[in-house]
Amino acid sequence: MMIIVNVTKRSGLFQYVAVWAAKKVKAHPIGIMLMMSLVTAVFSALLDNVTTVLLMVPVILLITEELKLTPYPYLLAAIFMSNIGGTATLIGDPPNIMIGSAVGLGFNDFLLNLAPIIVVIMLVTVPLMALIWRKQMVATPEDRARVMAFNEREAITDVRLLRQSLFVLALVMTAFILHGMLHLEPATVSMLGAALLLLLDNFRLDAEAQSHKVHHAFAEIEWVTLFFFVGLFIAVRGLEQVGAIDQLAHWMLQITKGDMTITAFTILWGSAIASAFVDNIPFVATMIPLVKSMAPAMGGEAAIMPLWWSLALGACLGGNGSLVGASANLVVAGFAERAGAPIRFIGFLKVGFPLMLLTVAIAHVYIYLRYL
Repeated sequence: MMIIVNVTKRSGLFQYVAVWAAKKVKAHPIGIMLMMSLVTAVFSALLDNVTTVLLMVPVILLITEELKLTPYPYLLAAIFMSNIGGTATLIGDPPNIMIGSAVGLGFNDFLLNLAPIIVVIMLVTVPLMALIWRKQMVATPEDRARVMAFNEREAITDVRLLRQSLFVLALVMTAFILHGMLHLEPATVSMLGAALLLLLDNFRLDAEAQSHKVHHAFAEIEWVTLFFFVGLFIAVRGLEQVGAIDQLAHWMLQITKGDMTITAFTILWGSAIASAFVDNIPFVATMIPLVKSMAPAMGGEAAIMPLWWSLALGACLGGNGSLVGASANLVVAGFAERAGAPIRFIGFLKVGFPLMLLTVAIAHVYIYLRYL
């Protein structure tokens, strides 16, 4: 997926969508927040949240500069919506990928079980953000006219690559949805999509040009993140082998007395609070074998499905609780620092933590009504 996104972004597709969205609301500051939030959430669900903010934040900074607005509210909205939108699908957030791989859940499983509540959470969160920052989102007609003068078509730098990328993305998303019928793992689908896009992008080029493009595509991959996963899984496997995970599961079952409802809500709120202050990836890596080991005492693998959805919602939504809660948060903070609009830990906490509690409370009601 990283390769597909890195090749696609050279076409200018993502910048085109962002500028088009801003112009659709006549460059109205509150309208821009609503549209950018929607675009960020959708991209996060279909790509991943870190990649999405890397694509969206430069455009947000450009538009807010032209409107002479503080970018702070828009950057925070990008963080919140990337984490919320990424919760909706298997590929949107690393914790979901980890849970899906460990349990054998597919793209459709996440879409059918998590997307409905994520839509509700978005409908609550976006107007709330607009309400909180409405006084800071005022622009003059002259400034709005400057943004309206942007030509989104100029963002498209390679029409041929755009067509190829859209074709491959459509194939990949279709295969994700049909993976049960095709008997292909999501990882296999992504690898095939990346290989096809690289092939199309380099077709008919000489060997030197092909080598340059392929090396560039691989250089853009977040290797640090991938090797972090490798090391993390090795460490967690070690904890499993020495029996530490089984001991934790036994302790948790004693506390909850094996009650499914209490266990689900303990996991939901526990993972949300923990993920706010400890990156949600290592937390979920530890929790997966813990939840798995509870299955025999709670009626088997099928019976503990509410626990997996509780873990996914808690870990992904909990990332909005603080500045260190998710990788996307820190990426945006880095952009903001360089743009002269730093996002401070306490300032983020004042807005993010209450918002996180609200979204987890909505998820709490959803899990109870649908599964318990």
